[in-house]
Order: sequence, then structure tokens, then C-alpha cells
Amino acid sequence: MTREKKPQPGNISRRTFSTSASIATAAVFSSSFSVPFAGVVCDASEPVRNPNQKERKVKFCLNTSTIHGEVIPVIDQIAIAQKAGYDAIEPWLRDIEKYLSGGGTISDLKKRIADAGLTVESAIGFANWIVEDNAARAKGLEQARKDMDIVTGIGGVRIAAPPAGANDGPLLNLDRVADRYRALLEVGRAAGCVPQLEVWGFSKNLSKLSEVLYVTAAAQHPDACVLPDIYHLYKGGSEFHDLAMLSGRRIHVFHMNDYPDLPRTTINDADRVYPGLGVAPVSQALKMVMESGFQGALSLELFNRTYWQQDPNEVAKTGLEKMKQSVAAAT
Repeated sequence: MTREKKPQPGNISRRTFSTSASIATAAVFSSSFSVPFAGVVCDASEPVRNPNQKERKVKFCLNTSTIHGEVIPVIDQIAIAQKAGYDAIEPWLRDIEKYLSGGGTISDLKKRIADAGLTVESAIGFANWIVEDNAARAKGLEQARKDMDIVTGIGGVRIAAPPAGANDGPLLNLDRVADRYRALLEVGRAAGCVPQLEVWGFSKNLSKLSEVLYVTAAAQHPDACVLPDIYHLYKGGSEFHDLAMLSGRRIHVFHMNDYPDLPRTTINDADRVYPGLGVAPVSQALKMVMESGFQGALSLELFNRTYWQQDPNEVAKTGLEKMKQSVAAAT
């Protein structure tokens, strides 16, 4: 695809950007953003309700890491989500691939999910779309395309796009990252699957919401969107009130969790707890994004080893109850 050349912005140091990016992106991601979502893949089908309405519709989704999906077959993951009462599921590509390598089929998996009354709001993959090396990045985009084909094959329309492959190493130029995200979005447009730019708090790149906001705006693509995560916002040093600068309509999935009162430098994924059992301002964060139009999926993503030792049905059920309580407190 030929891209029209545009005037290049002046060089901006990343440190200078870090203190001002939220202000710069506020105009782009405000609720008055005028560029429409193009195509069906953007999933802005439901009208945005008046922020003063108390009842707001969201979907409750189970990210299968919460029940240690790595050791629980994807077929059982579906059954657990259905039994607990979730609206949707967010599976990991590794688990689907394991199912396929064992003789399962995409069509059968799609039918099982639909028969369970679930939708696939997102999926987790780790294609290296962001890396510096051209050959490695080309392979990453091809992997992303294959992952997206699997996701759409089971009825999904979105996939997480974290900075996989660039979480260590040097800081990347954010304008180049924006170009790479745009290329990934074009792959997604062809596949019918939207890659959601994910904040990774432990990463050297895209660890802060301000960086993700800059990249999504600089990509200049109608499908650009953000995948926030309560834990990662804290881990990376983002301020929760900055969520107010992001239109909720640019969030299709929000990873839900909480964390104990531990320093950012030592806290890790395994410390995540159910929403409401930690110190994170979960309900306040939800209130901010809901008031700016969020009506997407809240996906429970935990990696708590203690929970993994418990009955996965009880973990899924408890997690759903805690998410609903957080939403009730936000409204």
C-alpha cells in the first residue's frame, strides 16, 4: 500500500515528550474526535450513551491466564467461563495452537464458543511487530497475520498488541513505533482483526500510557486503539487520572485486576489480585473511561499463583463478582 508523504515533525526528545504527551494527545483522543471509525472491524456499533445515565452496558470477559490457561485445555476454559456467567472470553494463542496441534479444528472451536453463549472480545499473542531489525519485524508481521486469522476464525475481531520483542534493549523512537503500529493496523484491516496497542508497565518501551497515547495518535489510522491494564498502569508509573484524556470509545477491552501496596520496582504479575482487594483506584478508573464513552469488555487478567492452586470454577466466579462490584461502585 502506497502511503502519501506527509511533512515530518521536528525532532522531539523522548524525555521532553514524557512530560507533555498527554496534553498533546488530549485533543486527538477527546470525545469530540471527528474522524469516524472506518469499516466494520472498529466495533463502534453501539451508540455511546449520555454520561449522566446511570446504567451503562459493558461486557464481562475472562482472560484465561486467570485460571492458569496454560495447563487447562481451551475447551475446558470455555466451559469454565460459561459456567461462571461471563459474556466473553479472551484466550491465548498458545492454548489455541495446542488445541489445533492435538487434532482440534478452528470451526469446531468457533462452534463451541458460540454454543456456550460467549464472544471472543480479544486474544493474546506476542508477534514481534515493533522490533528494530527489518527482517525480524517482517516475520513478526507475518506471525501477526497468522494469529489474526486464527482469532477471526473462532469469531474474534481483536488481538492484543504489546511491545513484544522490545521490552528489553534500547529505547525506540516513538515516531518509528507509530509507523510500525500503522503497518500492523493495516495487516489487521486486511484480516478483519484490530490490534490493540497495549501498555506494558515492565517494558522499556510503551511502559507508560503517555507513550501509548502518542503512538496511537501518531499512527494516524482510524482503527488505532488502546488496551489499558490496571496493574500495568501502576507498574509503568502512569497516573490513573490521565485515563480521562483518552476517549472511552478508543478502548474496546480493559484488562481488570488490582494489586497490593507494593513498590513499583518490586511488584510483578504474580502479585495481581481480584479487583477491589488491593489499593488500585479501580472504580475511579472505570468511572473516567465510562464517562467518556467506554462500553467495551472488562477482561479479568490475573497471574496469581495462589489462585492457580484453587478450583478454577471458583476463581472465575469470584473474579466476575469482584468486577461487577467495581462497576457498580463506578456508576
